[in-house]
Amino acid sequence: RQTHSRAMSAPLDPPFLWPLFSGNAPVEKLEDFINNINSVLESLYIEIKKGVTEDDGRPIYALVNLATTSVSKMASDFAENELDLFRKALELIIDSESGFASSTNILNLVDQLKGKKMRKKEAEQVLQKFVQNKWLIEKEGEFTLHGRAILEMEQYIREVYPDAVKVCNICHGLLIQGQSCETCGIRMHLPCVAKYFQSNAEPRCPHCNDYWPHEIPEVFDPEKEREAGVSKSNKRSSRSRQH
Repeated sequence: RQTHSRAMSAPLDPPFLWPLFSGNAPVEKLEDFINNINSVLESLYIEIKKGVTEDDGRPIYALVNLATTSVSKMASDFAENELDLFRKALELIIDSESGFASSTNILNLVDQLKGKKMRKKEAEQVLQKFVQNKWLIEKEGEFTLHGRAILEMEQYIREVYPDAVKVCNICHGLLIQGQSCETCGIRMHLPCVAKYFQSNAEPRCPHCNDYWPHEIPEVFDPEKEREAGVSKSNKRSSRSRQH
């Protein structure tokens, strides 16, 4: 099992999977295809998991090793003090109301790391490694979990931080960033907000029915994305014929 731990823990984007189908293949075909693969991978303790990005609802797929715990999967790529930095960043993110932790707050914990001492400059570089490996996302000096990390670490986060875990009222999945009702406090992923209120002129909280005060976000639409891709492809083909 250990030989699979490094190779079998990686993000897969839909474009990696879509070429296996004709341009008009429905999403259901992709789901069936993944289910068939997972039935074969089951004996290897490997699974293709599907999720969506929390900010815009784009689908994300990860090839996940189920035989190792979440943080230990990172052990082949990161040193002990680097893993401890990730744990501390994760805790700050989980405990925050916004789902983000500032780089300043993360770096202020460097002196508390286990293992070899780390300077703040080194810690900044390690944080960028987490971003490059799709464990974290950075936005304007703040960090949140990448969709890949949420997919792989949901069970770990629920077990380790049971009192701090936030759950979406619509899909009941782990919620890191989203919107909340100012009256009753329930939370919703941005893609779930967009879907739930898509035809509502006056959105109201699904729990307490009070007015929903937040802007309804625009999120990923797979049909529009495909149409845009076909349009770009046709334009490129047209230009190449002209030359």
